[in-house]
Amino acid sequence: MIIQAIEVKRISVPLKKPFKTALRTVESLESVLVKITCDNGMVGWGEASATVVITGDSIESIESAILNTMRPQLIGLNLLSYEQVFHTLHQSMVGNSSAKAAVDIALYDLISQRAGMPLYQFLGGYRNELETDYTVSVNSPKEMGEDAAAYLKDGFNVLKIKVGKDDIEEDILRIQEIRKSVGKEVKIRLDANQGWNVKEAVRSIRKMEDMGLDIELIEQPVKAHDLEGLKVVTDSVDTPIMADESVFSPAQALQVLRSHAADLINIKLMKAGGIFKAQLINQMAEEHGIPCMVGSMIESRLSVSAAAHFAASKKNITRYDFDAPLMLLHDGIVGGVEYEGRRMIMPKAPGLGIQAVKLWEGEK
Repeated sequence: MIIQAIEVKRISVPLKKPFKTALRTVESLESVLVKITCDNGMVGWGEASATVVITGDSIESIESAILNTMRPQLIGLNLLSYEQVFHTLHQSMVGNSSAKAAVDIALYDLISQRAGMPLYQFLGGYRNELETDYTVSVNSPKEMGEDAAAYLKDGFNVLKIKVGKDDIEEDILRIQEIRKSVGKEVKIRLDANQGWNVKEAVRSIRKMEDMGLDIELIEQPVKAHDLEGLKVVTDSVDTPIMADESVFSPAQALQVLRSHAADLINIKLMKAGGIFKAQLINQMAEEHGIPCMVGSMIESRLSVSAAAHFAASKKNITRYDFDAPLMLLHDGIVGGVEYEGRRMIMPKAPGLGIQAVKLWEGEK
């Protein structure tokens, strides 16, 4: 299992509809695919999504990090000693979490293929099915209400609502319209993407509680670096607060956990640098009694399959945000996790279960 070759390829896939948050508007998936080949002919696949406003990683920086820094250090290493391989990967350079995640995913694909097990079983195998939420982008209250009703009709019973782009009163109007459109049975969770300050967050969340809007949780209401502010919000409201951009690394997770700054943590492979570090974050959270969600950026079904394998493997991961592949105009992946509406079925084939990556060849 000697690493023989590491190749990359840029891909771009249009979205069905622009994806809007407090931080950005996205019209197409822009990511880098990674293909790792071993001396026994086995191939592992990975992917890195370029999300400059969150991770700081661009297409160009991801490619450069993998080809010019990580590849020279990994070629020739034996994946049967994978603890050493992952240590080398994460020590290769500071930051560049998305590039590390792409390589990490491909390595885990290879290791679990070698073990003859689907990746989720190799990592723990706690469950073999998941249910994803669906995200409602920031738009006018009327359009968001219409989108929410359409997603409900498609079978989604948990909606993640993007807020934080305009003033809070407009956000509350959005939530009211959505709640009116979908009724009381649908779970609604909010994601402010750092769009509020502390006082705004506390005031608006309390108001939504008083209005009976029944919000399941609120994700990253304040700036990522403001752990004190995040704790103030968490301590001041009844609605559970989730840390997202505040937690990239296990060290940052430990800060949040020790200070009781949030009620939940959202783990994303592109932030954590892949599954190797994501497992540490989840394990620490579990020891502190804090459940986790696993989500994704705008990614294809390749890297979302990896995130789903990780999420399915662990008891402490209780929420799943894997709707990104459903937003793409075309797929280009054969195998991996399969969608049946909101249900996600884990593959039985070894590794990620990827049979072909048509996007690598430029096919749809």
